[in-house]
Order: sequence, then structure tokens, then C-alpha cells
Amino acid sequence: HPPCKNGGFFICTLVGMKFTMLPDVWKETIDQLTERGHEYLPFEGSVPEGCEFIVFNGTAADFPETLPESVGFVQTHFAGVDGLVKAGYLKPGKLRWSNAQGLYADTVAESTLGLLLGVTQMLKTAIITGSWDAAEPMHENKRWLFDSTVAVIGAGGIGSAIVPLVKAFGAKVIAVTHSGREIEGADESLKMDEFEWDSADVLITVTPLTEDTRHMVNAESLKKMRDTAIVINVGRGPLVDTEALTEALQSGEIAAAGLDVLDPEPLPADHPLWKLDNCIVTPHVANTNPVIRHRTGLAAATSAEAFEKGEKMPTEVDASRGY
Repeated sequence: HPPCKNGGFFICTLVGMKFTMLPDVWKETIDQLTERGHEYLPFEGSVPEGCEFIVFNGTAADFPETLPESVGFVQTHFAGVDGLVKAGYLKPGKLRWSNAQGLYADTVAESTLGLLLGVTQMLKTAIITGSWDAAEPMHENKRWLFDSTVAVIGAGGIGSAIVPLVKAFGAKVIAVTHSGREIEGADESLKMDEFEWDSADVLITVTPLTEDTRHMVNAESLKKMRDTAIVINVGRGPLVDTEALTEALQSGEIAAAGLDVLDPEPLPADHPLWKLDNCIVTPHVANTNPVIRHRTGLAAATSAEAFEKGEKMPTEVDASRGY
């Protein structure tokens, strides 16, 4: 909390809450919270009594079965909470949840652009060929973003940050969201059920994973896409049916793909996607651990401040919707 002025003196009114972190303890996160007046209680097999919030950086299998009544909210270091929903931990009730929606918008957007340019510029073809022989196919098949149409499917925090990056290259942008709300900078803003799969040259999937979005890119939707289409997935692995995409890339049903998230993860080393020259795979590194460790404490501090004031947390999860 900022200091307030009272009778000519500056008085720091720092209330602070008690918190724990699990399963992994990150010094950066602990330091950021304690510096803001919160008290760290070590996790030693169970959530300590009196703990008021949890910073959680594991999977559903790591979440405690029971919590003290004192716990008011959980801050996660990731945006996708579908695993916690499926396990029955994240559900409507007293316990509130805050995720990392938008916390890594800039880093993931930059990585998305790198992946997209790597695909359009055929960098993998040059690397695999390993000689000047790559010149002819690259001259004939390289793609450009100018005069192209890019659909950002799931234009939330990350998707909204992607929009101006691709616009800078002269692309037309269709922003697709659940509500169809207007997205700043987009040429068109559509609801998901208004979007046509054959309307874009590039399709970037970055929606939350729900029962409605699981395998949204599947054999049926791939058939509807242009044969020149490029699919980029930086959202959640199961948004794309991996085997259907592999077949579409091998048959030429679509042109190319760039994938940072996959189903399954890790993608087996012998999976054909690794060897296809029209597909670039990165191992879930659109955002990296040093950035996550640095920003999680700041997000938790912001959530705690809103919680203490009785307000909705900036990235509070709607438990009924699962994101």
C-alpha cells in the first residue's frame, strides 16, 4: 500500500496477510510478497493454520486435499486452470481463485510472433536442408504477413497483445472471443460461432481450454480451412487435435503449423511433427521460468490487496465458467 500523509508525517499503512507457497518455493515470489508486508508461512506437508492465501505453482496432483478455513484465495502462476476444474478443486464456493491471465501477454505475444515468422519465412526448411539448395523452395513458397488475414482466436490478454504485432506487418486481423466484444486494433471482432474457418490465412489459437474449446482445431475444422492456411497454437495443447493436424500437414490439407503447446506434453521424440519441414515445434517456452518467477509475486500482491478491500481480484477466475 502507498504511504498516506497525516498531520505532516508519512505513515505506511501496511496490513499484510499470511500466505504459503507450494509445491515449489520461489525466493523471488516470497521476497516480493514479504516486502509488501505479507507474512510467509512455510508449507510442511499441509497448509499451515492461519494461512490466508496460497501461491500455487503445481498441477492438480499437487494441490492439498484439505485447507484451513482461514484460506480465502489461491493465486496460480498459470492462466489455464482446466486441470484444477477437472479435479474438482476449482468450483463455485467460498474459496476464490486468481490466475495469471494477461500476466505474460507481452512475452507470449512476442514468442507467438517469432513462431509465426519462423513458419512463414520457412526457417526450418533452411535448417533441415543445410545447404544453398533451400533457396529454390524458399523463393517459391515463403509467405508474407502483408495483405494476409490473421485470426486471433481467443483475444483476451495474450490475444489482444498479439493484434498490434501482426498489424505492424500489414495484416488484417479478425479477433474472435466468446462474447464478440470489440478488440482494440482489430479489423473485425466476432463471436466464436460467427467465425468461419476458411476466412483466414493464419489462425492463432489462444483461448482458455474448456469443454467447448477442446479440439476446436480438429479434422472437421481443418477440412474447412484454406489449403494455404497456417495454424499457430500458443494457448493450450488440447485446443488442437494433434493427430488430425499431423495428417492435415502431411497431406497438404493445410500449409503449415507452429506449435508451442501440444497434446500430449512432452511430445514424444519420435512423433512425426518434429521432422515435418512445414511444422515448427517449441517445447512450451512461449513464456519462460525466470519471467514466471518474477511476475507471480507481483500478481499475488495485487490479488491480496483487492481481496483485503473486499473487491474482485483483477484476474479472478469465474468458477462457473472455469476461466
